[in-house]
Amino acid sequence: MTRLLSVNSYHYERGGSDKVYFAHAALFRDAGWDNAFFSMQHWKNVPSEWSRYFVENIEFGDMKSSAEKLRKSLKVIYSFEAQNKLKLLLDDYRPDVAHVHAAYHHLSPAIMPVLKERGIPSVYTAHDLKLACPAFKMLNSGGICERCRSGNLLNVAIHRCVKDSLSVSAVVAAEAIVHQALRTYRKTLDRVVTPSLFYKAKLEEWGWPAEKLVFIPNFIDVAAAEPSYERGDYLFYLGRLSPEKGLATLVEAVAGSPVPLLIAGTGPEEERLRKLAADLAAPVTFLGHRTGQDLADLVKGALAVVLPSEWYENAPLSVLEAMAAGKVILGADIGGIPELLVRQPPDLLFASGNVAALRGAIDRVTALPASTLSDIGHVNRAFALTFSRTRYRDEMMALYRSLGVAHRD
Repeated sequence: MTRLLSVNSYHYERGGSDKVYFAHAALFRDAGWDNAFFSMQHWKNVPSEWSRYFVENIEFGDMKSSAEKLRKSLKVIYSFEAQNKLKLLLDDYRPDVAHVHAAYHHLSPAIMPVLKERGIPSVYTAHDLKLACPAFKMLNSGGICERCRSGNLLNVAIHRCVKDSLSVSAVVAAEAIVHQALRTYRKTLDRVVTPSLFYKAKLEEWGWPAEKLVFIPNFIDVAAAEPSYERGDYLFYLGRLSPEKGLATLVEAVAGSPVPLLIAGTGPEEERLRKLAADLAAPVTFLGHRTGQDLADLVKGALAVVLPSEWYENAPLSVLEAMAAGKVILGADIGGIPELLVRQPPDLLFASGNVAALRGAIDRVTALPASTLSDIGHVNRAFALTFSRTRYRDEMMALYRSLGVAHRD
């Protein structure tokens, strides 16, 4: 039986990359592969027989003393614990391939040489831009930032690119400088999967060799999404409430609008967004965290799903899932979003971070007749069908085979 080792910082669904981590492993399990996992200890983790190999939890917000912060900061830069725990796992379990999702900071890039030394092919999915930008978002409090492309990674600390904190940014800068000097990622990764063409192009711009990059889109379970082509009566946002998501722009854009906005999600920006909505008397309802059929019904009842991002989004699963539900998408023209909306009318894209442009897109979608909304919804669902489990599995297996990984029953 072919063996897959999946590596990720979190062993619970904290965000989109974690969702892909679990879905990828489940897909290969269903294809007859054996699975093992390597991750970090966390009280929210899904129970796992592999948890005895997981590394100590690192969460800066939970650290109570300066000594603890220093000790765990050194692990972010280079974790000998993660190396040793991974070696123990590999002593007991010899994978045919390792697939790394988000492993920096909490596991540290120090795990990558261990896989190389053991002769295990390694594939890395670029869920974000960490392989180019030390702060992984190419974003700070001043907006989009690509200063480190010059090679001066101290920009991360100078501009406080992580959490707008000098201390945290300095730790991340140190991590990046160490692993740039060691060429950790470049020397150890056999292939990098990019779920969007935008990310593939961006990594090439930052010096990654094209032959190491492979475009394989994410997949969704389209059959599980029951479509609704009826005209909805509200705008809908689902996702994390954090600064890069552009929600302040969205709240300002709906102020004075006859179409209400429903927001499903939680995050650090929630209190500020609630105050902004109240100050502007904007028709916004905050629904908190929603999942399952409740969330699916909210998507189906929407006039349009809005993605107002102000950072280089990759290939958001929320967009694919909304398209599978037959919904129209209003999307910012940034990152990988436009390539997912190529079959919609172009005027449903709007300039990222521009309140007037977003308000114009809202006015345009509101003015569309029910028949046109239905037509766009049908086109979107048909496009979403191409992001299938089968396509993803076949393309990923072809990639693994190119690295000498053979499927064994």
